[in-house]
Amino acid sequence: MRWGVVQFPGSCDERDALHACGLTGEARLIWHEDRDLGQVDAIVVPGGFSYGDYLRAGAIARFSPAMEAVTEFAAAGGPVLGICNGFQVLCEAGLLPGALLRNEELRFICRQVDLIVEGSVGEFGPLSGTKVADSSEGSETLSIPVKHGEGRYWAPDDVLDEIEAKGQVAYRYAPGQNPNGSVRDIAGVRNEAGNVLGLMPHPEHAVDALTGSMDGLRIFEAVAGARA
Repeated sequence: MRWGVVQFPGSCDERDALHACGLTGEARLIWHEDRDLGQVDAIVVPGGFSYGDYLRAGAIARFSPAMEAVTEFAAAGGPVLGICNGFQVLCEAGLLPGALLRNEELRFICRQVDLIVEGSVGEFGPLSGTKVADSSEGSETLSIPVKHGEGRYWAPDDVLDEIEAKGQVAYRYAPGQNPNGSVRDIAGVRNEAGNVLGLMPHPEHAVDALTGSMDGLRIFEAVAGARA
């Protein structure tokens, strides 16, 4: 398994993502100006503050040469995982539906939350029937930290109804744990094809028992399973 982790000016979690990816295969950084992704099996667009989040989070990063290549990679069926700012970038690029707005209380938040796994989140659309684990369906929860100021997921009601009907909601915040006011408690979504996944919580910060949870590793294992 060969991972590529995109690095933008100002991103601060690419090294953590690189480490998490390295637990399931080989991993290397891809500079935002690189148009050639090289021989990779999956891409991670990590968290941080790409381009200083000027204009709005992810709005400038979506125009980078690397994201042009990521868009083509995704169109060809390649697995793409966007985390926090990466989720924002993927929404800005039109690879995922909806948008991420300022937190409801207009404050930066950093805390541990429980996520409810929606359906077979371990699957990456037509690429694989592999699941994270046999118990990764139904109402299982994952304990993963969040840290963001613009993480409130929003989409028009008709779009929300559509992605709900098509099974594109990947994660929801557990009851009473929605930290930012996201509509319908949505914490992560996938594209219609199933090979692009974005979420606001940081699974790369939950891959070692010393952090209190290893649940995040299972998300990386799901992506790796799509290319196994």
